[in-house]
Amino acid sequence: MHKPEQKVYYPDPCYRDSALIHDYNELYHEFEKDPDAFWRRIASDLLWFKQWDNVKVWNHPYASWFTGAELNITYNCLERHVNNDRRNKVAIFWAGENGRERIFTYYQLYKDVMRMGNALKSLGVRKGDRVCIYLPGIPELVVSMLACARIGAVHTVVFAGYGAKALNERITGAGAKIVITADASVRRGGSIPLKPIVEEALINAPTVERVIILRTQEPKVGLLDEFELDYEELIAQADRYCEPVPVNSEDPLFILYTSGTTGAPKGIVHAAGGYMVGAYYTTKYVLTLRENDVYWCTADPGWITGHTYGIYGPLLVGGTIFLSEYTPDYPDAGIWWKLIEDYGVTIFYTAPTAIRMFMRMGEEWPDKYDLSSLRLLGSVGEPLNPEAFEWFYKHIGKNKCPILDTWWQTETGMHMVTTMVGLPMKPGFAGKPIPGVIATVVNEEGDPIPPGTTGYLAIKEPWPSMMKTVYQNDERYRQYWSFGKYGYYSSNDLAVMDEDGYIMLLGRSDDIIIVAGHNVGTAEIESALVSHSAVAEAAAIGKPDPLKGNIIKAFVILRNGVEPTQKLIHDLKYHVRIMLGPISVPAELDFVDSLPKTRSGKIMRRVLKAKEMGMDPGDISTLDE
Repeated sequence: MHKPEQKVYYPDPCYRDSALIHDYNELYHEFEKDPDAFWRRIASDLLWFKQWDNVKVWNHPYASWFTGAELNITYNCLERHVNNDRRNKVAIFWAGENGRERIFTYYQLYKDVMRMGNALKSLGVRKGDRVCIYLPGIPELVVSMLACARIGAVHTVVFAGYGAKALNERITGAGAKIVITADASVRRGGSIPLKPIVEEALINAPTVERVIILRTQEPKVGLLDEFELDYEELIAQADRYCEPVPVNSEDPLFILYTSGTTGAPKGIVHAAGGYMVGAYYTTKYVLTLRENDVYWCTADPGWITGHTYGIYGPLLVGGTIFLSEYTPDYPDAGIWWKLIEDYGVTIFYTAPTAIRMFMRMGEEWPDKYDLSSLRLLGSVGEPLNPEAFEWFYKHIGKNKCPILDTWWQTETGMHMVTTMVGLPMKPGFAGKPIPGVIATVVNEEGDPIPPGTTGYLAIKEPWPSMMKTVYQNDERYRQYWSFGKYGYYSSNDLAVMDEDGYIMLLGRSDDIIIVAGHNVGTAEIESALVSHSAVAEAAAIGKPDPLKGNIIKAFVILRNGVEPTQKLIHDLKYHVRIMLGPISVPAELDFVDSLPKTRSGKIMRRVLKAKEMGMDPGDISTLDE
């Protein structure tokens, strides 16, 4: 089997020297020597109303972090900056379609959050009550999230692209008392009504007492007396000052729903104290967010990336966030690069699916704009294949910017594995566990395996921002901490670790195809296909076969201008054979125009497989239609 030589990229010295962690090994050893002291030092940067008794209490599978402490995350996101020299610093730049722009300083954001907090209290929302937020990526979404946290309410944000059924499941699953929404969202020059979706979702949602509606359209939509309230009118009538409610470190901060392969979505619960520390630490030391940065995380706030690295993390550090409702190819394929130039974005954090889309469109688009403000690039959501890494590094980072290929999950709350700024970068490898995380690649029993061997990515010890539980399903939570004979945390991801400790993610363990007794990772096949000059994107599934158990079927999107031919099918199969060996060659290959994906950009292989086999695809509430 042919294995190309592993490329290694060394960061430009001017970027490497700006890293806050100058010696990864030294800091990691410091963490290993005394984990509690490590996290105590990080947590001491933040403000607490009452100090903790213990940094960590670990009774497998339950961890309590900063026990006995009291805090309010918004006090750290707002007052900590308003009461010093960041009072008039820009907290949020927001760019809407058609050139609309809004700017919030930390002081302005602070005032709006307090008014919204009082507005919610006037409707009877109290500490522990759940509030569902169904808004597009606009500043009011940030205000609403922080307002809930301000008064100790638990927010559950639902992506505004979901339909009524998915919204209903999340409203009723959380037992939400209030729903905050808008009349419509703007996308690709059009208006998408949200209010009718909410109305349908509320038909069987008995816990909801009021709906708050931000009315942006003209003429204004009508409101149902008493039950529906105008967002702006409610804020205008609210008192100006809202005291931050002290919450216990272990109290829930938010519930975020994530779909499984079957059944109802899982409500991942994150606790206030540990989540705050994890979000702060990784934003400051992994993303290296600094005072003069303009930081753009392209993830919608309805996902965990939008929570941790779109809102909470940057505000905890005191950074400037850039938000936008522009999609990456409207009004043209250069809009995101234009925004980076116009706002002087310095840190750009996006998804591999977006990067591969830009590859397909061609480098002539980014080449039209000045991207010299960028100093750091990040990738999140799925493995960044080597070809996408190199395109991102060359055409966007101009062969200078470090790339953070980050691995983490909704359940982990923060980064777990990446190549921290200053370390050599290996395309295809996410990197090493960050200081504070003990992650490794093991066999099914949980025992170590030789470098270069495919195994399972497992987390051995707890970390502050780990989920507290699965809402109203603690048994499902315990299953996460039941991997192998040692009871490690199971990521459900297959991985390989090399001799240097770098980890390559191969895809979900349920995305493994067993062909003639051999385990073949779908991500590996897909990466091989995408490395061919004709291919923009690819997905692979296993199809039952009476002889081999399974055969591999691939679905391929071609780059613009490439024609599908039988010869190309032959060439692609040969290309995979040369790269991965004969066992990984697709037996069948179809050319397609699109692939089923979640709204966060992950390919839904089980939908492809279900369609191929004429089966029910299960929960498709996250499908981007």
